[in-house]
Amino acid sequence: MNEQYLLLIATAVVIITVLLVRWMSEAEQKLIKLFLDWFPAILFAYVIPALFTHLSGLDLSKVKLHDWSRSWIIPFTILTIMSALPFKQLKVVGVKPIIVFGVGSLVIATLPVVLVILSGWYDSRYQEMFIDQEYWKGLVPIVGGWIGGSTSQLVLKELVETTESLFLSILVLDTILVNLWTIFMFQFIKRSDSLNKAWGIKSEFPIIQPSKVSNASSRKKTNLFMLGIILILVLVTHFVRMSFLESIVLLSILGLVLGNFIPFWNHQLVLKISGFSIVLIMAILGLKLNFTNLSLPFAFILLVLMWLILHFAFMLLTARLLKTNIAWVAIGSVANLGGISTAPAITSAYKKELMPHAIVLAILSMVTGTSWGMLTIYLFHLL
Repeated sequence: MNEQYLLLIATAVVIITVLLVRWMSEAEQKLIKLFLDWFPAILFAYVIPALFTHLSGLDLSKVKLHDWSRSWIIPFTILTIMSALPFKQLKVVGVKPIIVFGVGSLVIATLPVVLVILSGWYDSRYQEMFIDQEYWKGLVPIVGGWIGGSTSQLVLKELVETTESLFLSILVLDTILVNLWTIFMFQFIKRSDSLNKAWGIKSEFPIIQPSKVSNASSRKKTNLFMLGIILILVLVTHFVRMSFLESIVLLSILGLVLGNFIPFWNHQLVLKISGFSIVLIMAILGLKLNFTNLSLPFAFILLVLMWLILHFAFMLLTARLLKTNIAWVAIGSVANLGGISTAPAITSAYKKELMPHAIVLAILSMVTGTSWGMLTIYLFHLL
């Protein structure tokens, strides 16, 4: 089928999806609200395009929208989200939440090796499958995908020379699990205060409300000027030669500068804009999902499930021992597994003001992902 025709179809699907998600988010009907308590509207941004491609049989995973999203929409979103973060709010992300987050990353990097060893002790056939048949090479890209995102995933795939067929199956499994995990984290974070109360943990965040533009008559000009600054910075960084990760880090720093050193910066506006952009990014990502390519041994899938659950258990235990707000478990876990687009989306279900803090953890995840994966490779080579 003609590439331009596919692009037109993909664009229409994304636009319709965004409109539907926004309608669901603002719907007042009790039935819709009840349904959204279990399946958040933001996830429809991912599922609707995926269902369309699955039912239509169209491959929309290579249309130009994905390049545009990576080159323009994601950088724009990062800049707007980070500019919504006054330095006064950085005290919320203290030592304890970062420790909880770090434990999650450490477990992701080391636990697959431990589980492979334990499975080999239980039955030598598992040792043969993971080591001799080299299925461990499928676990390493998962480490990169969970902690560092697509970039780390591809780098680690090349480092361990994962076969294309195994890598494709890993991508499908990873996509399904991360989306199911996102639903679970959405429910968990909304109920985290109950767990805080049961465990005697102080659940209050020292949130400082975003500043407002006091003069209503000048607000329109101010907002247009702000958007102009954002667009110019995204444009400039786009044409400067740097990696995706470098541009994300740079735009994050620039966003913090804008939000803290420009007195008239409208933090509430950029927070609303970034929320819309996140829905758009997820809708475009949904075009890539393919449910038909999953072909992995059951033991492999079971190990990954145990790995994911134990990752959460260790983070939860760490949060309780440190007596820090249990919501950081969900925020840190999704920052590890979901990354830049999903972490603030889940966080917004708890407190929208914490979306920039989720981005900080997601960026930390991106920066360290490849290093954690190299640790996993080293440990597997010891076997």
